[in-house]
Amino acid sequence: MTVAAHYLWWIVALVLIAIEVIMPGYFMLWIGIGAAATGVLVLLMPGLSMVAQAIVFVVLAFVSCAVYWYAVRPALQKGEQGDGRLNRRGEQLIGGRYVLIEAIVNGRGKAKVGDGQWLVNGPDLPAGSTVEVVAVEGTTLKVKPA
Repeated sequence: MTVAAHYLWWIVALVLIAIEVIMPGYFMLWIGIGAAATGVLVLLMPGLSMVAQAIVFVVLAFVSCAVYWYAVRPALQKGEQGDGRLNRRGEQLIGGRYVLIEAIVNGRGKAKVGDGQWLVNGPDLPAGSTVEVVAVEGTTLKVKPA
């Protein structure tokens, strides 16, 4: 019983992609995509010799890795950068407007932010006033009247 060559390329592709799942690093995925594309080409052109199939695989593996390196990777990195404040919650609040739940007396008070409370520094204001966050110092928000 012989197995068609395109099935062998698809098995190689699955093995490479499985290696990628076990040890992520992105490159086995793209080489696996090259193997799968080689399998499709061998299905369409069953008379290709093994040497020609190997050359096609190498070329397609390089092409798919280049696609990752020059197109996919920059797009992924661009999406990761965002505004750079992902894990700095206080900085995410800059520009937001919040209501004081405790009056600012002698420059200190508290504001309701979401379902929590934050210490605020700013000019003296009564409770219930709306303030705008202009800066963050540690866990204290610097505010101005809104």
